[in-house]
Amino acid sequence: MRAILQRVTRGHVSVGGETVGQIGRGFVILLGITHTDGPAEVKKLAEKTAHLRVFEDVQGKMNRSALDVDGQMLVISQFTLYADAKKGRRPSFTRAAPPNIAEPLVAQFATHLRHIGVQNVQTGVFGANMQVHIENDGPVTIVLDSEQL
Repeated sequence: MRAILQRVTRGHVSVGGETVGQIGRGFVILLGITHTDGPAEVKKLAEKTAHLRVFEDVQGKMNRSALDVDGQMLVISQFTLYADAKKGRRPSFTRAAPPNIAEPLVAQFATHLRHIGVQNVQTGVFGANMQVHIENDGPVTIVLDSEQL
């Protein structure tokens, strides 16, 4: 499971010109699922995401988590995080999990964030062509991979 966390002042996602999810201060999370992912990876990555201290404290140091600052989260499924571009000019996506595996794990990830205590967790529409609007704060962008946690 891979996640790109972008600390934002706000973000939203649209499908067909209609906003389907929006947040204020927090993370826009681009989430990729591979064939070997399951509930253990969901839990591990959600816990790391919610507790990662990349929000500033009163001294201006990145010392607070999303939970500490009432951060909101927008979860966007993105199979292209498992692109393999080693050969040729067209990437292969064979490492990305098929929809019947990935879709429920993306939903479980969002549910687990809520369970941990993130008050506002929004999602995109799985498999849809989405337009994601990110107002990156910092910019702060963190890459997490469950295989490396």
